[in-house]
Amino acid sequence: MSVEVETVGAARVRPLIATGSARRSGGPGFFLQAFLVLTAGVWLLPVLWAVYTSLRPYADTAQHGYVSWPGVLNFQNYINAWTQADLPHYYLNTLIVVGPALVLILLLSSFSAFVLARFPFRLNLSMLMLFTAGNLLPQQTIITPLYRLYLALPLPEWLSDSGLFFDSYVGIIAIHVAFQMGFCTFVLSNYMKTIPKELTEAALVDGASVWRTFWSVIAPLTRPALAALATLEFTFIYNDYFWALVLVQTGSKRPITSALSNLQGLFFTDNNLIAAGAVLVALPTIICYLLLQRHFVRGLTLGATKG
Repeated sequence: MSVEVETVGAARVRPLIATGSARRSGGPGFFLQAFLVLTAGVWLLPVLWAVYTSLRPYADTAQHGYVSWPGVLNFQNYINAWTQADLPHYYLNTLIVVGPALVLILLLSSFSAFVLARFPFRLNLSMLMLFTAGNLLPQQTIITPLYRLYLALPLPEWLSDSGLFFDSYVGIIAIHVAFQMGFCTFVLSNYMKTIPKELTEAALVDGASVWRTFWSVIAPLTRPALAALATLEFTFIYNDYFWALVLVQTGSKRPITSALSNLQGLFFTDNNLIAAGAVLVALPTIICYLLLQRHFVRGLTLGATKG
């Protein structure tokens, strides 16, 4: 009996000893952490290089080269980029597009996700697949028909100077809502499926309407997912250059991503000035992520194991 106990005890101790020795010798965890650190460094290197370049006057880099120790570091490039590119005007253009588009995307996709997640019907799965398939459609494939459609669809003059969807803020907002709703609906529907159905049933038994159940029961519980999607969608819409270039003709109506072209000269381009402008353009997305980073990963992963 004692021999068996000693054998079982030794069998239990050996894995612990092996694990401890593996940790002391490095093991798989060390290589994984080293790989993650290396990957983070590779991703951060261009950003740090842009910041470094933006702080150097062009005369300094022209004399010593870009790969050299700086002689002078200052914020003059940022001041010049702010004024020459007219960044406040383009920030306002971007806000006019991003604000309404973000609100509409989250609102409409949460409505759709609530119906798909809480009310089973025959076409439930088909509709969810349709939303997802629409999101996977490459945008470049519909340039020609969409361009012609925007030239044909009328708008009131108080919404568009041209009287059309083309060359208007409404047209840019509409295309972002159409393309981003599928992804948000897919994420929110899976997230809502993790919420116990008993909460919805209890609210309906107590006399709450479907609208009241959504706003008072489901919507507050989806705040982490909404915060994560708000971060992603803000980044997607803010960084858009493709649709603004195709569907907006007037240069003064275009968003912030097109403002950098104002810093490019006809015969000479100051790369240090463009680097400063790029850093200024990227700041709002970084600030948005820092404000919502607590909900970012949690909101995207909580609904990933259901549905």
